[in-house]
Amino acid sequence: MPFVMAVTVKDEHGNIDLGAITERAQLEASQPPTSDLQPPKVSGSSDFLLQNVTWKYFVCNTCGKSFTTQSNLKSHHRIHTGEKPFACTVCGHAFRQRQSLQSHMRTHTGERPFECPQCGKRFSKQAQLKTHAVVHTGEKPYGCDVCGRRFNLLQNLHRHAHTHTGKKIYVCSVCGKGFTRAVTLKTHQLIHTGQKPFKCEQCPKTFRHAVNLKNHQRIHSGLRPFSCDLCGKSFRQAVNLKIHRRIHTGERPFSCQECGKTFSQQSSLISHGRTHSTEKPFECSSCDKKFNNANSLKLHLRVHTGEKPYGCDICGKSFSQGSHLRTHKRHVHAGGKQFICDKCGKRYSDQRNLKLHKCSYA
Repeated sequence: MPFVMAVTVKDEHGNIDLGAITERAQLEASQPPTSDLQPPKVSGSSDFLLQNVTWKYFVCNTCGKSFTTQSNLKSHHRIHTGEKPFACTVCGHAFRQRQSLQSHMRTHTGERPFECPQCGKRFSKQAQLKTHAVVHTGEKPYGCDVCGRRFNLLQNLHRHAHTHTGKKIYVCSVCGKGFTRAVTLKTHQLIHTGQKPFKCEQCPKTFRHAVNLKNHQRIHSGLRPFSCDLCGKSFRQAVNLKIHRRIHTGERPFSCQECGKTFSQQSSLISHGRTHSTEKPFECSSCDKKFNNANSLKLHLRVHTGEKPYGCDICGKSFSQGSHLRTHKRHVHAGGKQFICDKCGKRYSDQRNLKLHKCSYA
């Protein structure tokens, strides 16, 4: 099969000379291009340097794109055929190129060879480092025409634009659920496959995503890197700190449409919503009693297990619920308000409540 040799001529400034004609010569497949090939004679070619001639020998017969090596053409051709010969031995994900597989394997090994020279943060892909670098420049050249919000990457602007159109162009072939982002669809599809490729080395637990494994590993390490600047309480995840801060700010962004009651957490709103219905999806496996939220079931199970995790630090008596411990302290131990604020003299039965109270002075 013949292939095409393409030549693009550039001027002395490196710009493509639109006036110069790109010549194409049909070469027999049995005679691949060699270093002896000379650039075609172009009118006025004496004005051009040899390095200003770009050679692209191998042209895709499907779309016309040209490449300097046959291997690059072969790799490109898989876009048209759909062939993905390089498969991950851990999760089975397949790729068109070997380097794509090598990059993917870092999600399993945790290797992050690309380091930001500004802050030292490391990444598994060079493209991720390039994206991150914009954080330090603060540059956001891409603006949304609808709301004016600006972005550092064009792809982020495109992704954001879907929030205004409401279009969910990425649809799950299994359940029909739509998404505005391809990566969100890909994440969702793991629910149907049941695939959990990320395994904890310290316990048998597995996860669908690397970030979930990372969060889980903090249980074993005891690491709590996210600290509240008001009361000092620390958390394993940033989202938990965000929710916690609402205790100090009083923010309750989730509102019940039935009665108007507000909540600081969406999960609390969902649980509350069941009080307006007869739905009780959480059933005890020991006595078949049903509850409208998971926390109520968890508390109830202690009736069967005998678990009493809340111990009184004064007399040692233990209780199955924190509210029972607080009641015990109030009625048994001198009114139960032995924790006193050194600024205003207000008394509390619980050291935690005193700590939260002191935050109001911060």
